[in-house]
Amino acid sequence: MRGTALRFGMGESKKKPTPAPKAENPPTEGPSPLGDMLSHEELESLSALQLVDLITGKLPPRHSSLMDLVYLRDRISAIEEQNDQAREAIEKLDEIVEKLRSPAFRVGTFLMPVENDKAHVCVGGTDYVCRVDPKIPLNSLQMGQRVLCNEAFAVVQGLGFDKNGPIVRIDELLSDGRLRIGQEAGFNSLVLLRSALLIKEKLKPGMEVRLDVNQRVALEVIGMGRRIERSLETVTEIPWSAIGGQAEAVQAIRDTIELPFLHRELFKRFEHTVPKGFLLHGPPGCGKTLLGKATAFNLRQQLKAQTGVDHPEFFLHVKGPEILNMWVGESERQVRDLFIQCRERAKDGALAFLFIDEAESILGTRRAGRYHSILSTLVPMFCTEMDGLEPLQNVVVILASNRADLIDPAILRPGRIDRKIKVNRPDQAGAQAIYEIYLRETLPLAEPRADLARVVTEAHFAHSPSNQFLEIVFRSGKKDFLYRGDLASGAIISAVVERAKSFAIRRSIDTGQETFLTREDLLRALQREYEENDLFPPTDVTEDWLKLTDFDPENVIKLGPVRPLKKDAQGSGVV
Repeated sequence: MRGTALRFGMGESKKKPTPAPKAENPPTEGPSPLGDMLSHEELESLSALQLVDLITGKLPPRHSSLMDLVYLRDRISAIEEQNDQAREAIEKLDEIVEKLRSPAFRVGTFLMPVENDKAHVCVGGTDYVCRVDPKIPLNSLQMGQRVLCNEAFAVVQGLGFDKNGPIVRIDELLSDGRLRIGQEAGFNSLVLLRSALLIKEKLKPGMEVRLDVNQRVALEVIGMGRRIERSLETVTEIPWSAIGGQAEAVQAIRDTIELPFLHRELFKRFEHTVPKGFLLHGPPGCGKTLLGKATAFNLRQQLKAQTGVDHPEFFLHVKGPEILNMWVGESERQVRDLFIQCRERAKDGALAFLFIDEAESILGTRRAGRYHSILSTLVPMFCTEMDGLEPLQNVVVILASNRADLIDPAILRPGRIDRKIKVNRPDQAGAQAIYEIYLRETLPLAEPRADLARVVTEAHFAHSPSNQFLEIVFRSGKKDFLYRGDLASGAIISAVVERAKSFAIRRSIDTGQETFLTREDLLRALQREYEENDLFPPTDVTEDWLKLTDFDPENVIKLGPVRPLKKDAQGSGVV
C-alpha cells in the first residue's frame, strides 16, 4: 500500500501521537489509500506510530489484521524508546567531549578595578587588564581574591582567597600602607599590597605574612614565628617576701634593676649608666629562675606605687638549648628576633625582660680550631645586639647559669652584663625561712608553722654522723665531710615538704581519719630525700661535679658517699 512505509531511523525525533484526521467524505466501499486522505508532506511529518494508528483507524471492527497491527505498534514503540535513549546518550557524550576539548581556564589574582567593566588582574606573574562578565558585580571582587579567566582573559567567576602561598617577614611599613619584605627564603626585596583582609589589620615589622601565589598581595598574618611560644604573657605574682634565704641576691637585684627605673632623674644627674643586664649564677635549685620572674613582677609594682602608671611587663623566657638549630644562620636569626621583639614591646610602653636560662649552652667560650663551631657566630651576634647601634631602652637582659665559668668572657665584660649576682646556697636561717614559706598556714599542720620549720631545719643542718653525706680526701691526705646542710637548696626543701605531704595523705587514706602534717612526716621525708639522691659521679668528673655544686675542687683527689654503718649480731659497727 502506497505511503505505508514505516520510519525507524536513528535520527528521527520522538513525536507525540496525534489523532488521525478524519476524512470529510468517508467512503462507502472499503478503505481508501492514505495518499488520498493526506498530502505527501503531511504523511512525511507523521511518526511511525501515528501512521500505524492511522491505518488501524481505517480498518473495520473485528478485522483480522488488527491484532497484527497491535503487535507491530508495540515493536515500533520499543524501538523508538531505544532510539530516544541512544540519542540522549550521544548528546551527553558530545557535551562531555566538547568540554574536554575546550581550552583551560586561568586563575589569577584580582588587584583593583580599572573601569566599570574592566579589572587589573595578575595571572602567572603577568599583569592584564581584563574584561569582567556583566553577570559579575565588579564591587563584589576584593583585592587579593582569586578570579577565573577564560581563554580570552575575561573574568567569568570570582573565587575565594587562596589558602596556600609563601611566608615572608615584614621589614618595613610604608606610609601608604604597603609592605616591604627583605631577602629571605630566596625572595628579592619586594613591595606588596595589602589584601582586603588586611586593610584594617595592625601590622608591625617582624611579623610573618602569607602571600598569594603571584607574590603581589599579602593575604594573611601568620604571627611572629616561634618567638610567641617563648613569651609569658602573664608573669606569676612572686613578691620578694616569697623568696627565702636569698636576701643578698634580692638586694643586689633591687639595687641593679629597680633603682634606675624609680630614680631616673637622680641617675641622669650623676650621668650614671643604667646596667643593661645581670648574671645570676650559682648551684642548681637555689632560685635563679624564681629571682628572674620576681624581678619582672616587683619592678612593675614599684613603678605603679611611685608613679601611678601601670607598665605591663613582658617576660621572654628562653631556654638556652632551644635556640640551637642545625640550619646555618637559623640560631643567629632567632637571637636577633629575640632582641627585636623586646625592643618592639619596650616602645609600646612595656617593661621587657629577656631571661635566658642555661646561658652557658649558647654563650659558651669560643675555641680555636679547624672545625666550625656554632658558638663562633652565635656569641658575636649576641654581643652585637647587646651594644649595637640601636640602644636597649626599658629592656633588661637576665642570664642564669650553673656554670658561669663556661660563659664567653666577651659576654660578661662590663657594658654588656654589668652585674654578676651570686645565688648562694641557703644557710640554716635561710633554710628555715624557706621551710616556713612552703609550710603555709592553709595546710593542716599538727604544730605551729615556725616550730615545724625549726625542727626540720635543725635536723637538716645537724653535724651528726647520721647527717654526713660526702667524704672528701685532699691531696695532703686530710679527710673532711660534707653534711646534708652543706648541699641544701630551695628545690630540696620543696621536695622534702611535698614528700611529707604525701606521707600524711597516705596515712589519712589508710586510717580513714582526718590527719595532720607532723614533724615525724617531715623528718622521714628528709631522710628519704637524701637516700634517693645518693648518686655520685665517677672520679674523672669529680672536678666538674664539685663546680656544679658550688664547691672548690682544688686539691681534692677523691670524693665519695658516706655509707651508713651496718651492725652485726654482737653490736659491732661494720661498714
